[in-house]
Amino acid sequence: MPPKSLTLVLPAYDEAERIGSALDELFGYLRRRGETARDGAPGAASLPERIEVLVVDDGSTDGTAELVRARPEATGSGGLEPDVRVLSVAHGGKGAAVRAGMLAATTDLIIFTDADMATPPDMIPLLVDALDTYDVALGSRIQPDGSDMRKSQPWYRRMLGKAFHLLASIWVVGPVKDTQCGFKGFNRAAAQDLFARQRISSIVFDVELIFLARKRGYSLGVVPIRWADRRGSRMRASPGLALRVGWDLFRIPLIHRGIARAVAPSGRTVHGEDPADG
Repeated sequence: MPPKSLTLVLPAYDEAERIGSALDELFGYLRRRGETARDGAPGAASLPERIEVLVVDDGSTDGTAELVRARPEATGSGGLEPDVRVLSVAHGGKGAAVRAGMLAATTDLIIFTDADMATPPDMIPLLVDALDTYDVALGSRIQPDGSDMRKSQPWYRRMLGKAFHLLASIWVVGPVKDTQCGFKGFNRAAAQDLFARQRISSIVFDVELIFLARKRGYSLGVVPIRWADRRGSRMRASPGLALRVGWDLFRIPLIHRGIARAVAPSGRTVHGEDPADG
């Protein structure tokens, strides 16, 4: 049976300046998806019947939550669909906010994406389609021809990213070339299992999830997507951040040592696949 429902989880911390235009873009696309499907956009017709947008307010102090709650999609004004709701949590970082949203979702499929729409909404059907085959779908900014959409980032972000990837690939995740793409999808069973086990709340949480998914035996698919660098990132490079990232990377395999493979409802082990090298 095709999935009937989808939750889009958007972690947001002090996003009052950008959340309005981002949600306008997202809802505009979702309401036009029938037209988009007729225009031949890949996979648009496969979007589930029911779609919910869950904004996880990570302890914002700038009125982010109030702006979202005031939208017509939140109040049901005019019978607009899909709906948006806010889940407010104490400030704990992006990893903690994503975890809270993913565990709160009750739909067949769950996708988390950045609140600034750095990954455009018309990429959502690509993950939905991939989740027809895989338990976990990983958005990747690296294209089939080898080009990397992160080249628009400042040089120091690119250099830090390369160093991070080298450490992560050697110690934790293996041949996943873009662990930090903020666009990942899960079927409900995988989401409930993996996010319940998540322990890392820093930016390294993506690496932990991939590590857990492979150890638990879930199948993973890598999905090349379009992406644009949106200025306004809350991440600031510093010695303290570097130390925390290094420590979190080091301890992921130690935290989850001895983890067992997942068992499917049928009682069969779920055999996973390593993501394709690119």
